[in-house]
Amino acid sequence: MFRRSFVLLVLLPCSPAAAQAPGPLREQLAARVARAPATGVGVYYKSLSRPDSLLLGANLRFHAASTMKVPVMVQIFRDADEGLLRLDDSLAVHAAFPSLVDGSPFEVDKADDSDSTLYRRVGGKASIRELLELMITRSSNLATNLLIERVGAARAQASARGLGAWSIQVLRGVEDGKAYRAGLNNTTTARDLGALLAAIAQHRAASPSSCEEMLRILGRQEFNEGIPVGVPPGTRVAHKTGWIGEVVYHDAALVYPPSGSYVLVVLTGGIKEDSVAHNLVADVSRMVWEGVSVPR
Repeated sequence: MFRRSFVLLVLLPCSPAAAQAPGPLREQLAARVARAPATGVGVYYKSLSRPDSLLLGANLRFHAASTMKVPVMVQIFRDADEGLLRLDDSLAVHAAFPSLVDGSPFEVDKADDSDSTLYRRVGGKASIRELLELMITRSSNLATNLLIERVGAARAQASARGLGAWSIQVLRGVEDGKAYRAGLNNTTTARDLGALLAAIAQHRAASPSSCEEMLRILGRQEFNEGIPVGVPPGTRVAHKTGWIGEVVYHDAALVYPPSGSYVLVVLTGGIKEDSVAHNLVADVSRMVWEGVSVPR
């Protein structure tokens, strides 16, 4: 993952018309967030079967880290639906990419990537289907840059905004040091990611079959230290994490209790220890599960 220190928090107004989940849950979440050693925390909850929602710092803006891989996945499937590509098409695997700043080359570093397997294939080819799996389930930075090169960051951003993630920024791939130092970073809010996940769950992000395939890929996520810890074992969770060491840790999920599915996104900034960030997200997840998963 991209590990240089960065966090950007900008407070935007929450919609006063948003329906709220029961007051006690909001109070409990606010109290837990207040105890966290964080520079910012954003929480977005929305039921997909009832009008309930809960926004707590949901419009705080953070470095997106690897959550930006979700809009890239959406764009791939939309292009597949339109016949612009096939998931079984092969792409050349290479590790050098042009910087967003001036086009000068930079290399994705295996040491900063959560997946090392794809680097053994540099000089060869990999299918778009394989790259999607690595990008989401193992959060491969190299796979991400290859897919962004194929569909374009601007197109992924435009599609995500058209689906309701109206302020998300998808400017570039990962490990572009010059762009990072220039402040040209992928950013998001909890509300943005929540809107995008809801669009996938409701089959609005692409064709129904493509949305179902996206949910299956998200369900194979290998990093499960956050939201899944807060729900009973065996509960279906389709999610994407993102982290930058000592800077941000995020988890954006669709959770499927028997009482009806919901979106939960928890973004955190400035927590120095990974375990503390993981525990915060797991606690929020547990509180939401206990507060909203009982049938009404």
